[in-house]
Amino acid sequence: MKNKNLPLSQVYRLLEPGPVVLVTTVYKGRQNVMTMSWHTMLDFEPPLIGCVISNRDYTFNALKTTKECVIAIPTVEIAGKVVKVGNTSGRNIDKFKKFGLTTLPGASVKAPLVGECYANIECKVVDMTMANKYNFFVLEGLKAWINPTQKHPHTIHHMGKGVFVVDGKIIKLPSKMK
Repeated sequence: MKNKNLPLSQVYRLLEPGPVVLVTTVYKGRQNVMTMSWHTMLDFEPPLIGCVISNRDYTFNALKTTKECVIAIPTVEIAGKVVKVGNTSGRNIDKFKKFGLTTLPGASVKAPLVGECYANIECKVVDMTMANKYNFFVLEGLKAWINPTQKHPHTIHHMGKGVFVVDGKIIKLPSKMK
């Protein structure tokens, strides 16, 4: 088989590691939510999460100023809302109201949890040294919440250009990790 050239602009579609998430912030008294798929775990305990938020997004300045957010992990059941949130700017509208998402208070940050999501992680920004150049923030998870009624949640994973994969089948293989 002969390999085919893949444009470098498509590499992210091969490496996208985790589920599409929602990021919530509070900025100048306004709650906002955005969709994000560019994130990665950096450390385990405390959990450190690296994420890319474009400086063109309303959330960029909110996160840079307030230094706190919530990462909410949605499931396939609300995938349509998640995509609509991602296709809309929060500069002039309340996306929670527009897309019927429930806000819940956090314990450690002012940003709201998303009631419809399987899990929510309250975070503070611990490193912004790469934010101006690469739009990259390092977040520390302060408190995590999980919805115990969702026994086998299926998250969505972005592959680019409106294409998503839904995770599902769980396999167990020998591992030395605990």
